[in-house]
Parts: sequence; structure tokens; C-alpha cells
Amino acid sequence: MTVHATAPVTTTAPAVPETGAALYVYGITPAGVSTPRSPGVGGAPVRLLTESGLCAAVSATPPRLRPRRRDLMAHQAVLDELAAQGPLLPMRFAVLSPRPDVLLSQLRSDAAHLARQLDGVRGCVELNVKGAVVPGSFADLVRRDEKLRALALRTRRRPDYEANVRLGEALARAVRREARRAAQEVLDHLTPLAVRTVGGPTDDEQVLSASFLLRSADEPRFRQAVDACARDRGDRLALSVTGPLPCYSFVDPSPAPAGR
Repeated sequence: MTVHATAPVTTTAPAVPETGAALYVYGITPAGVSTPRSPGVGGAPVRLLTESGLCAAVSATPPRLRPRRRDLMAHQAVLDELAAQGPLLPMRFAVLSPRPDVLLSQLRSDAAHLARQLDGVRGCVELNVKGAVVPGSFADLVRRDEKLRALALRTRRRPDYEANVRLGEALARAVRREARRAAQEVLDHLTPLAVRTVGGPTDDEQVLSASFLLRSADEPRFRQAVDACARDRGDRLALSVTGPLPCYSFVDPSPAPAGR
């Protein structure tokens, strides 16, 4: 989830023409952080705009803004420096504000909301866990599933192309079913270890995708738990962990409407 301070901060298209005085925005932190030394996107120096106890890390927007690898890495390097100093509301790549005064006004008007968001991720990191289907032991699946046993027996007795296709499709469904069951077991095991959990998109091959907000001190224990899950369910599910990441998935993009 991207942090947009309020409406005037907008996510750009993949390619942006001449931007004039627009500011490229990296993230929002409490006031008092040190200016990142890493060059920003397009090589521009990063500076801090401070208002109402908050800082916005910004740089000049390059004339042409594209998601090239070097610019994506520059964006991430700035976020890494900010995150190392304390809580951070990170922006996704290519978030702009039209002018400094607009961004400062946003910090002022949304100060209470943004401060609450920062408090919510203080001392935390985000880790993402993904799980992919592993082709299982077909013999074991057939042995445990009565319908698969019957279908395999019929195919052996009267082998032909259509029978083989039906058996292959049935086995593939069974493998995905086993992987999804393992994914739910992993999720059930890991969720109590996190402050918050957010599910991500899945498909027939990637059956688990979840982001976990963790206290920094709990990260080693969480990784150990993932390793244990991988050992116990490695015949059905291939697990991977990405992070620590800025807490993209656990920040609210905008204040709630008044009176809500």
C-alpha cells in the first residue's frame, strides 16, 4: 500500500515528461533525521522538508522519469538510510508533489494522522513470505486419495491419450490442493508471531503471499519459524522470505474522512 499524504501527491505514469519544479518524494519520517547521503533518483541530491514535527525526504524530479534499475535502486537506497534511523512511511517509486509549499501544507494538515502511522510502524520491519507449489510424490498422492487411485487404475487398464490427460489434470489439482493446505498451515503458524499480517495475490503456482509486520527484535525468531515450516512442508511448498523491507504494506494511504 503506497503512502499518499493527500490528493496533491500523485503517483506518476511509468514515463513522465518535463516536470518543472515538481518534487520526487521518497518517504515521511519524524523530524530530526539526518539527510540521506545516497544520491536520489536521477542522481539528484536528497533534501528534507520539515513541518509540524515531520520530515519529507525529496529531490528534484528528473526531466524523464522511468523505472530503470539504477533509479529503482537509488530510490531503495534512500529509503534504507531513512529506515535505519527510525520509523518511516515509504513512498513507492515515482510519487511526486507539485511544489514544496504544497507538500509542506500536506504535512501540516495531515500531521496527526501521519504521526499515528509512524507510531504504528516504530521499531518494526516488514518481511514478505511466498510459497510456490512443489510437484509432490504422485505415488503418495494416489495412495492417499481414493478417487485418484480409481482413476489411475482405469488409466492403466485402458491407457489412451484422453485418459492420461485426465489423470495428469487430476494429479495437478491434487498437488495444488496439498500446496494450498500447506500454505494455510504456514500462515496459521506465522501469523501469531507478527504484529500484523496482510495477504498478497496468489495463483495456481504461487499459493502463498503474505507480508508480516514484525518487531525488529522478533525477526530472528520469525526466520527460524519459516525455516522450520520449510523443512516440514518442503515436499509440498517452496518457501522464500524477502526483507527486511520498509513497511509498505502496513501504512494507511490517507486520513479517514471527517466524521467517520
